[in-house]
Amino acid sequence: MFKYLQKSFLLVVLLLSFSYQVKSQLIQNTIPDHKPMMTAIWEKFDLLMYKVITMPDGTKTYTPHFPQELKALDNKNVTLPGYMIPLKVGRDHHTFMLSVLPVMQCMFCGQNGIPPLVQIVMRKGKVRFTDEPFKINGTIHLNQDPDKGAEIQLLDASLSQ
Repeated sequence: MFKYLQKSFLLVVLLLSFSYQVKSQLIQNTIPDHKPMMTAIWEKFDLLMYKVITMPDGTKTYTPHFPQELKALDNKNVTLPGYMIPLKVGRDHHTFMLSVLPVMQCMFCGQNGIPPLVQIVMRKGKVRFTDEPFKINGTIHLNQDPDKGAEIQLLDASLSQ
């Protein structure tokens, strides 16, 4: 009787272990984290760096440094795919951030190669919040002044069809 219980217990443990592995594999294969949004433009945005400068009062501050490849995009009209990251509470947004990652996925987690967020300023009207990716057109502006928004901006923006 004891051997029978021992074998039954072992069989149950093996079946549970196997079913857990199958379930984990199914979840990994069927639920993607997000749709990939990286493009050549996003990869150039990823070149943004910061330099530490000493201010006249002796304090040190970080300032954006735009490599030549990134500077070449300044004032260019582009189309960017991405996910909306709202700056304020609400359904409709005139100004928001755009990311290659969804709002529910931390852009600081995971691997390197996640470019900075891009500040979007719509030409007119507002865009309704969605957690689905979309494309947006606008003119790239590289901003040196932290009081005037993000380092990389897409101005005069409109939704792309």
